Amino acid sequence: MIQNRRNFMKTTALAGAAAAASTVLGQSTTVAARGHASDTSGTQPMARGMTFATLSVGGRSSLGIRTPQGILDVATAEQAFKEKAPTTIDAVLKGQGDISGLQRLAAKAQASPDAAKYFIAEAKAKFGPAVTHPEKIICVGLNYRKHAAETGQPVPKMPILFNKFNTTLNSPGGTIAVSKIEANDFDYESELVIVIGRAGRNIAEADAMSHIFGYCAGHDFTARDLQRRSSQWMLGKSCDGFAPIGPWLVTADLADGNKLKIETRVNGEVRQSSNTSDMVFNCQQLVSYASKYFTLAPGDIIFTGTPEGVISGYPKEKQVWLKPGDKLITTIEKLGDLSFTLT
Repeated sequence: MIQNRRNFMKTTALAGAAAAASTVLGQSTTVAARGHASDTSGTQPMARGMTFATLSVGGRSSLGIRTPQGILDVATAEQAFKEKAPTTIDAVLKGQGDISGLQRLAAKAQASPDAAKYFIAEAKAKFGPAVTHPEKIICVGLNYRKHAAETGQPVPKMPILFNKFNTTLNSPGGTIAVSKIEANDFDYESELVIVIGRAGRNIAEADAMSHIFGYCAGHDFTARDLQRRSSQWMLGKSCDGFAPIGPWLVTADLADGNKLKIETRVNGEVRQSSNTSDMVFNCQQLVSYASKYFTLAPGDIIFTGTPEGVISGYPKEKQVWLKPGDKLITTIEKLGDLSFTLT
């Protein structure tokens, strides 16, 4: 009983501290303190009301937080103000460090006479992948009704799952060296990416949102000729750099993953334009389904499928594949723009 009371008081104090500092970022932050039967890792806090990024600063990676003053360089601010806050997105996702310390850092950095030292203008920022060390990269095929139709495939009766490897992760503003790959049929696939924040197995659909940390823009870049080599899709999906994600990781309370506009532009031309409401299986259903077969861990990411408009969906005489020099931009409502260039 005493231990339970201590845990309650500690959780309450954390939540109160986070709420008190919330005005610094111009949005609210709460700490999820309730465990679930499907949670295999016990109670762990999940940040809310925040937009994160991975910054590349002076050859090192740092957690970034989007604020009205610019992007807070958390590692630099933590070194100065010692709030025991997490300094990487991996630490945030795993519940390491004092989440409420992020708000205190932002407040102290803003009030500092050296404020410019701690904030980076978005236009000048260099980003890394929004999630840096996922244990699993899960992908979903044919998960948009109109995309299934354009490929001549039936709407799936259950999610079609495949995977990518961590070596596919790529940075916003990065490059994909298609000229070094023995393939020709390169295609775009803009996708919403779910980021897991609480571990779980056999997660009920009704509980799925308590395991979703947030969302980011992603691109399931594909070499169609490699994908077609066998019934397994992996080869065409898992070449180095084939999974740019970011720049922003937006917590789940700030965006409804099931109702977001999604768009692809190639050299300025709109190629895909849809909404995640066309997904066959929504975010909660995907999390629940995947967790029936393997434990989802904090930091795992799920590419939720691409909408219609891919090159492989065109009639063969109109298929003009991507080539070196092409610039691609994935835009998802509330999640920002993810750009990269082919070399």
